[in-house]
Amino acid sequence: MSRFSPPRTQAHAQVRAQSAPERSLFVRLAALTAAAMLAVAFAASQAQARSAPNSFADLAERLLPAVVNISTTQQVEGSGEPGFRLPPDSPLEDFFERFGAPGQNGPPRRAQSLGSGFVIDGAAGIVITNNHVIDGADEIKVILQNDEELEAELIGTDPKTDIAVLSVGEGHDLTQVPFGDSDAARIGDWVVAIGNPLGFGGTVTAGIVSARGRDINAGPYDNFIQTDAPINRGNSGGPLFNLDGEVIGINTAIVSQTGGSIGIGFAIPSNQARRVIEQIQEFGTTKRGWLGVNIQGVTDDIAESLGLAEASGALVANVYDNSPAERGGFKSGDVVLSFDGAPVPNHRALPRMVANTEVGKEVDVDVWRNGERKSLKVTLGELEKVDMAALRADGGEPDGDANSAVTVEALGLSLAAIDAQIAQRLELDPETEGVVVTDVAEGGDAAEKGLQAGDVILEVNQNPVTSPGDVAAAVQKAQDANRKSVLLRLERGGEQRFTAVRIE
Repeated sequence: MSRFSPPRTQAHAQVRAQSAPERSLFVRLAALTAAAMLAVAFAASQAQARSAPNSFADLAERLLPAVVNISTTQQVEGSGEPGFRLPPDSPLEDFFERFGAPGQNGPPRRAQSLGSGFVIDGAAGIVITNNHVIDGADEIKVILQNDEELEAELIGTDPKTDIAVLSVGEGHDLTQVPFGDSDAARIGDWVVAIGNPLGFGGTVTAGIVSARGRDINAGPYDNFIQTDAPINRGNSGGPLFNLDGEVIGINTAIVSQTGGSIGIGFAIPSNQARRVIEQIQEFGTTKRGWLGVNIQGVTDDIAESLGLAEASGALVANVYDNSPAERGGFKSGDVVLSFDGAPVPNHRALPRMVANTEVGKEVDVDVWRNGERKSLKVTLGELEKVDMAALRADGGEPDGDANSAVTVEALGLSLAAIDAQIAQRLELDPETEGVVVTDVAEGGDAAEKGLQAGDVILEVNQNPVTSPGDVAAAVQKAQDANRKSVLLRLERGGEQRFTAVRIE
């Protein structure tokens, strides 16, 4: 009976044939080779991680000449507020009304403020800072590292991203710094901030990227880099550098209870700022893409009610008439999943994505509608040419019908059809049709979601409802399909929104 063993490699056979000393030498050589390979791999990983230098001195010396101080002055009229308040029925009231109280209607005065900035084009004399640094200024001066003062002209601003572009003219032999790729900055990367904190110009601080994509409710396109590099008042408008000396952010805001740095500062990402700056240089203003929709976030309840696997994307609450979205086939209740080939992680991301897209470009948009993915094409308009106030005054709504009042216990709602009397009492548009909420059960999910008497239900699960019976039937259909919630499209005070309400 023969015995079989797996074939041995040539090296294996040689080891079996070697003597003990030879085998020991072979093992030691193999171990040394493996150790060397591990050392090379570790060194490569360390190099890629860009560990902090022993000193930031060389970097600071190279960058300091490109960072400037911004000094602004403006004329402030005498205060309209009295310096002190008189007690009621004071006999001096008549006198002060005729001649003014102390501190009131005083002579105009000159107010000064300080900030930071940096040069991006030395030959043309282009300087970048924050809009809030120069807002309302009558005079703007750029102060170089050598204390030379240059008169600056305002090219343009963008209050929505808090960016301003200045020019000091040609012929000044200025040092400039390049923009870097803010998307490549990782949490934990070293960064250097240079600016004019508290009036101390040319101040260098270092820290790391603490977080990305921060929304601090400063504007519609918030996407800040958070850093713990010390930033104080006067740093606004200054650059945030990576270790290659590239600007990856514009320092803009801090969180502080005292006004001083507590290690929570925010910078506008360079990739966002660069496009705004280019547009201001070319047009004197911004030219942002416009889609023409109102959107809201997708909660877990909304995702479940729509059959989405996860709570992501942007839910379209309303489509404006004659907008690019309407022409592209968008509908209320669509969930935007991707825009121009990029996924939409949440509703806050979509406005930035649209705004950063070229006006007039045709883009592909994927939406979730009626339980399936659908592709649309839309040609973007220009946001700056849109009268948003006029758009918000418009709105066409679904059709209606009248039936008797119904209590939908599964939702904890009492409902009634809209008639002329109800429309008048609730001050609704006479043409508004749908189902009005007359009562909300305490302790139910609808009450927790903020529904209240007077809300108008326009749709249930993206289907128009024209009577209380339609709502009850839609809820029953969702129950039959083992859905845990239904998606309601509501109107209140002329504003529309979607709310997912759990089926009890």
